[in-house]
Amino acid sequence: MVVRRNNRVGIIRVLTTDDKSLLHRHGRILEGAFPALAFDSRCIPDQPEGIHDAETERMASPKVAALAREMVCEGVGGILVSCAGDPAVRELQRELPVPVVGAGIATAHLACTFGAPVGVLGITEDVPEEMRMILGSLLVAAVRPDAVTSTLDLMTPAGREQAVAAAGRMKAQGVRVLALACTGFATIGIAQVLREETGLVVIDPLIAAGAAMWSALC
Repeated sequence: MVVRRNNRVGIIRVLTTDDKSLLHRHGRILEGAFPALAFDSRCIPDQPEGIHDAETERMASPKVAALAREMVCEGVGGILVSCAGDPAVRELQRELPVPVVGAGIATAHLACTFGAPVGVLGITEDVPEEMRMILGSLLVAAVRPDAVTSTLDLMTPAGREQAVAAAGRMKAQGVRVLALACTGFATIGIAQVLREETGLVVIDPLIAAGAAMWSALC
């Protein structure tokens, strides 16, 4: 008997936006990388700056869970939470009958593949908890770019410049693998820039999550 998998993936964005181009940007990136999958993007309400600290993550978690349940009821074959903080991901993995992938968890596991010192580049003061636990002793550095406090800051020329500078500082600390701890880095397409500027292995959190979902559904 051949089991036919549902290749439609629900992307949950934690940045509230009415900008349709911005809302669907992650889906377009993933469709380009994984054409066997189809993506339906939606965002949670009332979080115009996304998740950038413990309080905004606490606020987002029940919204992510509710939206994921709604999308599964509508027939998606998987849920991709496009946030490196992985709000509600572990809860949904236990509850839902479809694969649930969080960007932070996927990024950390992929970074561990190389068995080399890992640096985390994010937008919060602390490394997201799931990522920190998975990386364990491989985690040797963590930096937030100067003047970057939310995903919106990454979308400015100054934000991009500071991200490149922060990656260079981590390379000087002995980092060989750079794990990006915000899917806003994928929004601005900076992973390849960081690879070229630093020579490091750079893990794009959106692509890492998409690869995990592709493995589950294709």
